Amino acid sequence: MSKTIAIIAARGNSIRLPGKNIMPLGDLPLIAHSIVFAQANYEIIDEVYVSTDCEAIKNIALQYGAKVITRPSEFAGEFEPTVSALKHVLQNIEMVDSVVLLQPTNPLRPENLLKDAFAIYTSNQADSLFTVTRNQQKFGKIIDGRYIPFNYNLGQRSQDLEPLYFENGLLYISKASLIFENIIVSEMAIPFIVDHIYATIDIDTKEDLEYAAYILKKNM
Repeated sequence: MSKTIAIIAARGNSIRLPGKNIMPLGDLPLIAHSIVFAQANYEIIDEVYVSTDCEAIKNIALQYGAKVITRPSEFAGEFEPTVSALKHVLQNIEMVDSVVLLQPTNPLRPENLLKDAFAIYTSNQADSLFTVTRNQQKFGKIIDGRYIPFNYNLGQRSQDLEPLYFENGLLYISKASLIFENIIVSEMAIPFIVDHIYATIDIDTKEDLEYAAYILKKNM
């Protein structure tokens, strides 16, 4: 029988918002939202792991029922890729088939997100899947002091834009074998479209946290 785990990678040394992963969002610490989401999907996720270098994060993770893998300092730097933490977790537990990566800075997710995404992932026998959202903005470049439209023509209506999508960070699913190759999202990954206000939340600053609190309260 295949085994699927959730991994939440949470460093303790956030630069722009120190201690953000343990800050309150609604009734829960920020990291607890991802733990609770994983636990609510027990039909899919067999175990929930938190990878961290921070004692405070470790204590909260244990309090909410997650297992903790202490992340070595060499995998906890500001510029260290997330896949390093995922690979370290896999090297310290029994073999699993698939990994669901839940970023603590994307704490709010539609209730059926994992169920719907995992069904697509398994039915297509994919090696990875990640969530995306359609962009509705007009982008351009500034070259030699001139504005050059990138995804539209000047005067074009927003609703007529060519469909472009951004990686929203809500959810990643990968084969464990892929992570051992230092890859989370492969070139053959399935993009799973999410059209929800939660896809706009990515917490990196105090203002991001305040916006998330507003959206959470409005959608309760």
